[in-house]
Amino acid sequence: MPDGTNPLPPRRPQPAPAGHGSRDVPAYLSDTYTWAYLSGFGTRFFDYQAVVNTILWGNANRLMDWVARDITAGSSVWQPAAVYGGFSRRLAARVGPGGSLTVSDVAPVQVELTARKLADLPQARVIRHDARESLLSPDTAEPVCVDTVACFFLLHEVPADAKRQVTASVLRTVRPGGRAIFVDYHAPALWHPLRPVMKAVFALLEPFARELWTTEIKSLADGAETGNVTFEWKKETLFGGLYQKVTATRIS
Repeated sequence: MPDGTNPLPPRRPQPAPAGHGSRDVPAYLSDTYTWAYLSGFGTRFFDYQAVVNTILWGNANRLMDWVARDITAGSSVWQPAAVYGGFSRRLAARVGPGGSLTVSDVAPVQVELTARKLADLPQARVIRHDARESLLSPDTAEPVCVDTVACFFLLHEVPADAKRQVTASVLRTVRPGGRAIFVDYHAPALWHPLRPVMKAVFALLEPFARELWTTEIKSLADGAETGNVTFEWKKETLFGGLYQKVTATRIS
């Protein structure tokens, strides 16, 4: 889908402003996920592919490849939240030196961490940005569109109103012919042995995740398709339905 231009030119990752931790982050993040994303322990412990793979019940590589295989060399990609492990480097490798990858996160500590991981990749840039808002050009501060938005395990970590805001922001950023890819949790089959386990995990650690068991991601986009902007939706599931990939391809 690349058209020969990159709306977000490649540039070296830049560190976040001075300071990190819970400074100026949304309340839902600092109140719920300090242990995982804002603490020194979390950023040291979880940022290993082996740990990510364990959390995802051995499916990390399959889930990451589920997204990466749809990324075209030379294209522009926005990843609207930092991801532990090797996901961002995998996307950067797919777009290659002729493409561009923008990784954003609302937490300064995550921006700093991701910038360090991608520092040797000139096609990647890392910025501080709230995924509930439109992605802006670094040069003109105008909203931009990209070929692909890779929303990887973000929606389950934000409350209901933020889920809708993030989905709308993601869809606004897709250019005609481009796509938004959402990979996240999904209601597993009734027979799934991990169903009660995940219920307990969500109750203890992931209070916003269960909504994705009862709410279709497509329904979060209600109101996003207005005027001449329309999308073709496709949903796939993996690992007994515990994970889903929803692709919204902009057809006009």
